[in-house]
Amino acid sequence: MSGVEGRLTALVGALRGHGVRIGTGETVDAARAVAELGFTDRELLREGLAATLLHGPGQRAVFDPVFDLYFPRGVGGPDAGPADRDTLRDRLAEALAADDRALLARLAAEAVDGFGGYGSSPGSDGWSAYQTLDRLRPQTLLARVRADVRGRNGGAGFADRLLDDEIRRRIEAFRRLVAAEARRRVAERRGRDEIARRAVAPTADRVDFLYANRDQLAELRRAVRPLARKLATRLAARRRRAARGTVDLRRTLRSSLSTGGVPMRPVLRRRRPVRPELVLLCDVSGSVSGFSDFTMLLVQALHDQFSRIRVFAFVNRLDEVTGLLRHGHADPDGLGARIRAQATLTGWHGSSDYGVALGEFTERYGGAAGPRTTVFVLGDARTNMSDPNLAAVRELARRARRVYWLNPEPRAHWGTGDSAAPAYAELVEMHECRTARQLSALIALLLPV
Repeated sequence: MSGVEGRLTALVGALRGHGVRIGTGETVDAARAVAELGFTDRELLREGLAATLLHGPGQRAVFDPVFDLYFPRGVGGPDAGPADRDTLRDRLAEALAADDRALLARLAAEAVDGFGGYGSSPGSDGWSAYQTLDRLRPQTLLARVRADVRGRNGGAGFADRLLDDEIRRRIEAFRRLVAAEARRRVAERRGRDEIARRAVAPTADRVDFLYANRDQLAELRRAVRPLARKLATRLAARRRRAARGTVDLRRTLRSSLSTGGVPMRPVLRRRRPVRPELVLLCDVSGSVSGFSDFTMLLVQALHDQFSRIRVFAFVNRLDEVTGLLRHGHADPDGLGARIRAQATLTGWHGSSDYGVALGEFTERYGGAAGPRTTVFVLGDARTNMSDPNLAAVRELARRARRVYWLNPEPRAHWGTGDSAAPAYAELVEMHECRTARQLSALIALLLPV
């Protein structure tokens, strides 16, 4: 397949590779949009394809760079020769002041061509957005652009703070244009499909918790409420199905005697509608804290589905943080700092100690786990070479209805170094849980109804 159809199919395939669910119907609609919109207005085509292929604004972060690869502004480098750095900065300042987007796109291409190249052989030549921006330093043009804008407007218009925010937005848009241009140039050398797979950042729900940056974790925290509503709907459906009960074989066979042994009407064992209890034990040390914070917020948002939820946080000491979580939903970004400031989580050192923390739970809060309680342990099971205290885990498994361990590390790393994951996994059910997507699937599957 070649031409426009081939590019559209490749675009859809790349988006699917990043977790965007696109069916045949959406693909057909996208093809019709291309036929109707044509290629005269590239931005109109972008919006048309986004409207037919995507299911929410959160997917634009993946769609836009992939679209730029398969429907680029052009091919090859700019017609003009390499630009002088100072001259290019002067032109960039003027374009930012005028908010001339067409000129900004041309300057991005010139900047990558002039300052982003690296390597000396055809096989290793490439282009780097980071190197381009590091040499051009557009962020240092803020004061200059501000003065230019005020000169154009005669000193009227935006207030200082609003004007600075607007200029920063334009600079950030230019940075994105540079990144798109660098990806396009590399894709021409190495192939669009490979660059779409490797050089496009995944959506926040597909980023490993252990490697997520501050912005990605903030985006996940903002997604807690909508995700909780979806999970609550699934849990309610599971609860309705479970309320119908299972077939009582003995009573069904007895009832079938009146119909000649044919079980016309199955007799069901009715369940008493009792909402379960939930306990979370959360390691909030180091990089694991982002995973624990997000899971705590998600479970707290589902509090209506349970008769009681209790949350405990630990590093090498354990403390209950249920109250902090309940009153912290208005400021999810500050949850981790609030827990570490107000709860007693460490003793004489600051490293994780699962053995001490789990032992402290069974001794001080053992009554929180009962026959109606499901316990989730959140952490990487890395003990810093201390005693894992398997006896405490056995006691926890004996008291609780179910115990699940969600581990944000790849399964291949379990048992390496100071990881006690294999030993814990022999006592309780342990699941790899590296991304928000995996977490939501596990929560829907494992939460009791």
